[in-house]
Amino acid sequence: MIIVCPNCQTQYDVADDKIEEQSFSARCNRCQQVFSAYKPVRVEEIRFNDLNATRKRCDHDNIIAVSNQKGGVAKTSTCLNLGLSMALHDKRVLLIDFDVQANLTISLGYKEDTSFYNALNGDTDAVEKMAIETKYPNLWLFPSNKSMVLLNKKYFGAPHFEFILKDRLLPIKDRFDYILIDTPPSIEFFTLNALTAAQKVVIPSQCDYLSTHGIDQILKLIELIKAKTNPFLDARILVTMFDKESTASKMIYNKLKQLYPGLTYETLIELDPHIREAQIMSMPVLQYNKESKAGRQYLSLAKEIVGL
Repeated sequence: MIIVCPNCQTQYDVADDKIEEQSFSARCNRCQQVFSAYKPVRVEEIRFNDLNATRKRCDHDNIIAVSNQKGGVAKTSTCLNLGLSMALHDKRVLLIDFDVQANLTISLGYKEDTSFYNALNGDTDAVEKMAIETKYPNLWLFPSNKSMVLLNKKYFGAPHFEFILKDRLLPIKDRFDYILIDTPPSIEFFTLNALTAAQKVVIPSQCDYLSTHGIDQILKLIELIKAKTNPFLDARILVTMFDKESTASKMIYNKLKQLYPGLTYETLIELDPHIREAQIMSMPVLQYNKESKAGRQYLSLAKEIVGL
């Protein structure tokens, strides 16, 4: 491995087997600077079930990613409550927590026992075997845990790494009517895999000025994904936390409709304190309060997406 002195830029070729620790201290022979150096993580080869089949277009559009590079826009709430709403419409739904923080797993009241990392080298149907059948009819959860961070360290940059999730979903995707993927507010391994696996992307966005910039970023990323790994990806914007009493919210909502004609869902999700209360109780909002305004709107969104 090559290490570089940050003071004088002198390079040193150090044998990997001479260093046992991931991080270590080194002294430059030229300028005597002491600095921290890091042993590089070797990207591991990925074992695909069927890469050729994985790279082909899916027969039907039942995998949906919920994604936005900006945090705090209700990605996890949307994934959870949209998934339950689809289940209430008699659809078999699998929720996939594809975020190291495991917010979706926690939101349903489950511990971080297993994750996609644990299933990666299992049987072809390991994802389905490890999925949790929740107490809500027609709704399954594939949880996350902290070991997910190893996916990025081990496989990010490996050949065809963007196809890992799609490859593992291929054997089971027809066993569910819809598969919803919750993603983190970052790019790298997780979001790239989710967008490559999905046929549709729901982009939640608050009705505030700064949140609208996140839409441009994710749409640009989606164009890159379409050019490289998934030419059939379709994106739609979902307005969340809409304050009907706010003039600014109304102005931004109308501006979004003008900027992205045909890309915005007719359904919008209003501000609703029941959402946060339901999160504290680790349950979907409609199960917490059947009269929830946002809960009923997620039911409407499910109808709009499913085509009922």
